[in-house]
Amino acid sequence: MEWVDEFRKLGVRANADTPQDARVARNFGAQGIGLCRTEHMFFEGDRIDAVREMILADTIEERRAALAKIEPLQQSDFEGIFRAMDGLPVTIRTLDPPLHEFLPHGDEYIAALAKKLNMPFERVKARVDGLNESNPMLGFRGCRLGISYPEITEMQARAIFKATVAVQQDGVKVHPEVMIPLVGTQTELKLQEEIVRRVASEVQQETGVQFAYLVGTMIELPRAAVVANKIAEVAEFFSFGTNDLTQTTLGMEPRRCWCVFAQLCRT
Repeated sequence: MEWVDEFRKLGVRANADTPQDARVARNFGAQGIGLCRTEHMFFEGDRIDAVREMILADTIEERRAALAKIEPLQQSDFEGIFRAMDGLPVTIRTLDPPLHEFLPHGDEYIAALAKKLNMPFERVKARVDGLNESNPMLGFRGCRLGISYPEITEMQARAIFKATVAVQQDGVKVHPEVMIPLVGTQTELKLQEEIVRRVASEVQQETGVQFAYLVGTMIELPRAAVVANKIAEVAEFFSFGTNDLTQTTLGMEPRRCWCVFAQLCRT
């Protein structure tokens, strides 16, 4: 591929969710990370317990207490990714999947979680049932989570920027890009962007370290594509979720419908 470097216009980034993924991507020639899915970090070790505690919290105080357990873990992962990608951009997506994906299903597993967290079985089961999505592609996910629970976005932004400061002080060149998922209007992005910028300013004031960063979004809904010119007034970059755009436009799961697409192309 070095033969085409003189002529090519495109760069190639990788998907990477852990420091190990980032190291492998760089060894294979990736020119940055185009998508770091922060929710994948939640499944390492016992982290899922703190995530479930956060989801089951009844008050903002309980939720913040659980998030405080998650923040240093995410910061550590971000530091590892930034070090592996020294000098290259890293696009980090805030929490995207619906919350029910982090909870157990089936009474036996729900009972085990209730016992582990010292909560009544009925409370945990009611929460699991209440969060269940019949179509997770269209449900309570993406920026809707951060808008409803801004403390989640605050935690993730703080972990990103504290990691930025930590590795930058060690001489690592960091280019973090915070991506807000599933926006459909300018207002949705603006609400989340304001949180990210406020937290960045707080971290800079607390540490006395200045750093550069970008805030953008993923265009993955037809609605977002239609009003992209308005969203662009807030976003500093766009990423495109073409799988979601395909599914929500045609109502198909492309991985399972190649025969249908082939027939459409022939006709």
